[in-house]
Amino acid sequence: MEPTKKISDSVIEMTELVLPNDVNLLYNLKGGRLMHWIDIAAALTASKHSGHVVATVSMNSLDFKHPIHLGEMVKLVATLVSVGNTSMKIKVNVWAENLQTGSVVKTNEATLVFVALDDNGRPIRVPRLSE
Repeated sequence: MEPTKKISDSVIEMTELVLPNDVNLLYNLKGGRLMHWIDIAAALTASKHSGHVVATVSMNSLDFKHPIHLGEMVKLVATLVSVGNTSMKIKVNVWAENLQTGSVVKTNEATLVFVALDDNGRPIRVPRLSE
């Protein structure tokens, strides 16, 4: 019987603070920095599910809905969407919280695909998703 895991077993929540080095000339979080954080959160979810090192195959979408400002707290939540034989599709939702006002806004969502790798860098089967 193939190993299975629940989606909830691999959810990752990551929190970052937007510092001066993270922003552009408008004092908004740089898109590249956010992409970096999204990739890390999604990779952690894929690694946790597969139990292996993973490689990013693609970022299928990244929607920018609202800017994230200097000094705001960023929360990223990465969740498995589906699995193939060796691949995993991950969705990452991003929220920004203004620590002075308490206002929370969903700013971004992204979908990425990862492949699990064995010790020789070759694709390896991942656990199925259970109900």
